[in-house]
Amino acid sequence: METKKIATNRKAYHNYIIEDVLEAGVALTGTEIKSIRAGRVSLNEAYVKPRDGELWLVGAHIARWETAGAFTDSHEPTRERKLLLNRKEISELTSRVAEKGYTLVPVSIYIKGRLAKIGVGLGRGKKKYEKKHAIMEKEAKREIGRTLKRRA
Repeated sequence: METKKIATNRKAYHNYIIEDVLEAGVALTGTEIKSIRAGRVSLNEAYVKPRDGELWLVGAHIARWETAGAFTDSHEPTRERKLLLNRKEISELTSRVAEKGYTLVPVSIYIKGRLAKIGVGLGRGKKKYEKKHAIMEKEAKREIGRTLKRRA
């Protein structure tokens, strides 16, 4: 099955140590899937919240579909969207979130076949010194790559 990556949440990998990623479906309206396929989606401020035995995507921005007709209802860009997972997966994730320091973060959104899927990451928040260390490692690798490129 063909997968096409639409957007990634780069902030999630900066702010959290992602331990596990699960694939979840999303309950969308017709204009929302059109906007996702056009790439007009942002996961930067999004998070996943367990409520009443279900998981909800909160804060994801899916732009309005501008060519929707006057008589069709366009969607609210930042509305809460239900994530579609097995009951066993939901209970496992909610029990892990109840532990200290864990949170659910949307990592990426992609099209798999005809359906929109979201990668939900189980992460633990990074401390400030961990973020600084990761930035220093990234800069060091970049500098090594530059010097090797110059010598070649």
